[in-house]
Amino acid sequence: MSGLRADSCSWGVMSWRGRVHGRLRSGGRLIFMEPISQPEPTRAALTVAGRRLSYLDFGGPGRPLLALHGHFNEARTFTGLAQALAPVWRVVALDQRGHGFSDRPTDFSREGYVHDAAALIAHLGLRRTVVLGHSLGGVNAYQLAARHPAVVSALVIEDIGTETDDDLSFCLAWPHRAPTRAALVEQLGGSARYLTDSIREYPDGWGLAFRPQDMVTSVGQVNGDHWDDWLATDCPALLIHGTQSDTLTAEHAAAMAARRPHTRLVSLATGHTVHETNPTGFAAAVRAFLDTL
Repeated sequence: MSGLRADSCSWGVMSWRGRVHGRLRSGGRLIFMEPISQPEPTRAALTVAGRRLSYLDFGGPGRPLLALHGHFNEARTFTGLAQALAPVWRVVALDQRGHGFSDRPTDFSREGYVHDAAALIAHLGLRRTVVLGHSLGGVNAYQLAARHPAVVSALVIEDIGTETDDDLSFCLAWPHRAPTRAALVEQLGGSARYLTDSIREYPDGWGLAFRPQDMVTSVGQVNGDHWDDWLATDCPALLIHGTQSDTLTAEHAAAMAARRPHTRLVSLATGHTVHETNPTGFAAAVRAFLDTL
């Protein structure tokens, strides 16, 4: 059958485009079972101060969870998580300012990022929302909770601390345009595997969905001491630490969990992008935490 893909033949389940599941009985006969619904994201946008903010809404009847990505990334990075949490949770993932399909802003201030997230929550009419954030998105998440505690019911923070001093100037060497996708990937070298979702075709060639200089400017605004924001709320929180991360140390992660009430720390053997490196373990940790809410 065209499109039939064996996902896990070792335990006897096959799926057709990830939609229809069946079980192989002795003799090789495939018995189809109930379809398994997967969230199909809807791309939508709102206007904030004259700028377009794009987001993906994975829909479904579940409770809302707002997901905020890190630098260089965009909403699509949370597709796997949305599938893992459905239908109990409805994931809405924002392309943050200057990333993905959202417009480039005039600034990358802390206030700007937080205002964008709050505006999306208000736009969708969400109340008491779980907010998950990776790296840049993690700081935005706990600062959103500090400034708008009435709209955040819980936090999931992925591999970012409260004292940040990152340098993204290495990205300034990345090409602006290349004649083909393959050429762009080649010029990006080892960084290309982290930028798959952000590669775009433009009228003048292939490039990235963000400007590297903007990323340098943005991280400069993130750098600093944010302990006051982290400790400003006591809603339930999950802090996920990649034990091989060069962004968050084990000691700092432990201190964050110890100093803030109702905070759970989970460590996984990954680097900084835990949700991409170990999507199964990450989703399991998030799901276990959400089950307690």
